[in-house]
Amino acid sequence: MNWLRGMSFAVVFLLLVPILVLLYYGLGPLRSPEGFAPVIFRSIELSLVSSAVAALVDFVFFTPLAYHLARSDDTLLEALVDVPVGVPHPIIGVALLILDSPLTPTGQFLLHLGINFFDSVLGLIIALVIMSAPIYVKSMQPYFESRDVSAEQFAMGMGASRERTLVSVVLPDSGAGVTSASLVAMSRALGEFGSISIIAFYVLQYPFNGVSPASVTVFQLFNGAIPGGLEAAVTASAVMILVSLPIAVAGHLFGRRNRR
Repeated sequence: MNWLRGMSFAVVFLLLVPILVLLYYGLGPLRSPEGFAPVIFRSIELSLVSSAVAALVDFVFFTPLAYHLARSDDTLLEALVDVPVGVPHPIIGVALLILDSPLTPTGQFLLHLGINFFDSVLGLIIALVIMSAPIYVKSMQPYFESRDVSAEQFAMGMGASRERTLVSVVLPDSGAGVTSASLVAMSRALGEFGSISIIAFYVLQYPFNGVSPASVTVFQLFNGAIPGGLEAAVTASAVMILVSLPIAVAGHLFGRRNRR
């Protein structure tokens, strides 16, 4: 068992090496003033706000799905939930771009309604929801499966529907599970790049006029689209890690609370 624990620490350390290296160089030898420029913090603000909204959407619309999967044997639906994370992420961005393109009937209809995905807050949030919702569902489903179902059975025995049981019996007692899954989903959304680099490279709406999400801004720093170069990209990456790490840790802590 000691050997297994030591091996586990070793492989986890290998996973953490890139993050530790970024923190060391970004806040140390390669520290750059451009990495602390106002545009960096505006991009982080945009990512935090959009990721939080995406996590809220996950909770409202995908909690019933997670509950359904936990109380049924719907293997087809369970497999379909994993589709968005099983394809290259830029494909999701391209799909949203085509969905809202004036070259397609769906795009013409959406644009007629004044709905625009490209370079908009709406497009950014939709992409983040698509990429984070499967993570949210996969976090909530085992939580629901681990719950004692006696209270639910009693409520349904008294005539409550499955939907009313979820709202009236299950959710009021699921604060820790919902918080953990939402933080995990938000953390996943914060790290998204592939889809949003296509559908929302810039957000052109107030109050984020011309601001890019944080991951896209780091990419722009790296390729020289924003002045700063490698040093600024490394510093901005370190700042982003310091912002996102507490969210991931909080999700883990709430998850441990669920398992007790």
